[in-house]
Amino acid sequence: MRHRPFTKIGAAIAAATMMFAITPGASAADASDGDSSTLRVAGGSTFDTFNPFNATLAASTDILQLVYDSLVENAAKDNAEAPGLAKSWKVSDDKLTWTYTMQPNATWSDGEPITSADALWTYESIMKNADLQTAFGSNVESIASVAAPDKSTFTITMKEPQAQNPGNVWILPKHVWEKKNAAKYANDKDVVGSGPFVLKKYDKNSGIELDRNEKFWRNQKAGFAKILFIPYKNTDTSVQALKNGEIDYVGGLTAAQFNSLKNDPNITTYAANNRRYYSMAINPGAKDINGKDMGDGNAVLHDKRVRQAIVMAIDNKTLIDKAFGGYGQEATGEVPAVYPLYHWDASDSDLTLAYNPDKAKQLLDEAGLKMGSDGYRTDKEGKPLELRLLVGAEYPNWVQMATYVKPWLKEVGLNVKVITESYSQVSDASSVAKYDMYFTGWGIGADPDWQMSINRCSSRPNADGSGQLSESNWCDSEFDKLYNQQHVEMDQAKRSAIIKQMQQMIYDAAVNDVITYQQALVAYRKDKVTGWVAQPTDGGIYTSQNGYWGYLGAKPVAASAESKSGVAPAVWVGVGIAVVIVIVAVVFLAKRKRANADNEE
Repeated sequence: MRHRPFTKIGAAIAAATMMFAITPGASAADASDGDSSTLRVAGGSTFDTFNPFNATLAASTDILQLVYDSLVENAAKDNAEAPGLAKSWKVSDDKLTWTYTMQPNATWSDGEPITSADALWTYESIMKNADLQTAFGSNVESIASVAAPDKSTFTITMKEPQAQNPGNVWILPKHVWEKKNAAKYANDKDVVGSGPFVLKKYDKNSGIELDRNEKFWRNQKAGFAKILFIPYKNTDTSVQALKNGEIDYVGGLTAAQFNSLKNDPNITTYAANNRRYYSMAINPGAKDINGKDMGDGNAVLHDKRVRQAIVMAIDNKTLIDKAFGGYGQEATGEVPAVYPLYHWDASDSDLTLAYNPDKAKQLLDEAGLKMGSDGYRTDKEGKPLELRLLVGAEYPNWVQMATYVKPWLKEVGLNVKVITESYSQVSDASSVAKYDMYFTGWGIGADPDWQMSINRCSSRPNADGSGQLSESNWCDSEFDKLYNQQHVEMDQAKRSAIIKQMQQMIYDAAVNDVITYQQALVAYRKDKVTGWVAQPTDGGIYTSQNGYWGYLGAKPVAASAESKSGVAPAVWVGVGIAVVIVIVAVVFLAKRKRANADNEE
């Protein structure tokens, strides 16, 4: 093909293009300081606290997971134990003393060195102060003593052998926290941390800003200079913001939202195998740590037969199909299938509370709840019976589940009042046992010791809901015995078997109907972000991990594009504008010259 020779207009445009392309200051580096260096995530608005000692809500701990390291982390590949602030560790022959060697030259985000003194202060604070035991109390109760013989060595001596590595507590900077009232410190701005990001500020209305920790001790630095967690009233508005390019990542999608984004050319959708379960908790008759009644749960639920009937009246398979769009595995016990060592892979014969409305009616009859002429049962005294189901309004899956659960329970004669409130209200009510039933969900760590621990009698809270954290306000001395056994069992096969037996006990008690291990449905702008690292790497989650690998690996697409082209997208936009201006000017001059030339010819 022959090339058209330059016209005067073409030459002028080419010259202008070269001029603007090499203008000082218009560089790729400048562009990276703009929007491309900020990851915008649809964030929630429900946080309990950013104080690591007391944070329990997933929204809060997911943020703190990016800010703090523990001595021992969970690897991205398979959740196996991996070096954290301790580069190595060993346990004595009698399994009582754990010795950790700290990472050399690691510093906090303010430049102060991270030493064994920080670990010592953190562990001792939790061990000695009951007000600092909400999040990590069960992690330290088997510890006899801790010591820091030198700045690079930290030791933990146990009261008895322990299967779980005790180095799994977030380490805090002593030089910051020892000057604070640790139990009441908000820790929500200018946070000093060790992770890949630091919490710069939090505002209830505008959200959370995390800045890259430029002194992060690992060799790898975070790809984004900043992460903004922007609150939205609901996921519908956040999905629209994703489509408009206002944000870059949205999690917690419903099946309908997820499916609607699949064909968008600018968006990647991803269904990940999750470490969370979703369930309906049933109040078994809550008591506080002193054994006194607490809350206002309906007395009929004290009867295990009534709770079992409720579970048997609910069709979990249908809930997964209808409320979760099929994106989930039917659950058995509390440990999801992503943790095969501890997952209770129950047979059909083990699942004695599977959907069976006829059996549910029989159990309710046996419990003395008689059917009235209006189709609803009365309590044992013959009074009308109404059970409350609390639903967090921010979770559309839960709202939809309630539309199925209410008529299913009506079918067996139970009148249910659905109360839809903000999740913070539901959380507050559940902490003081002011509920009959409520939808909930839990993220499970790689080792289920903590999750099992919050089902013990000793984990029941104070009367005002403070103190220890209880999963379902349930207490069984036989369960406690099994917990103590698995806690010290060093044989992996035996320990796994005990934990599976514990899950079966929770199932049989019908205090927590585990419905599904729902897949995590997320979507992100493929033109804005790349590099996500899953945990586990084979089909696992990008965010809400047992670590920070997903956010650490994420990086701007713009950075990759700039490195290939040598010129930032923003620069080419400027060039385009300049070219248009030059074209208009040159065409105008050409027309004037043509008019004069015609006269001359």
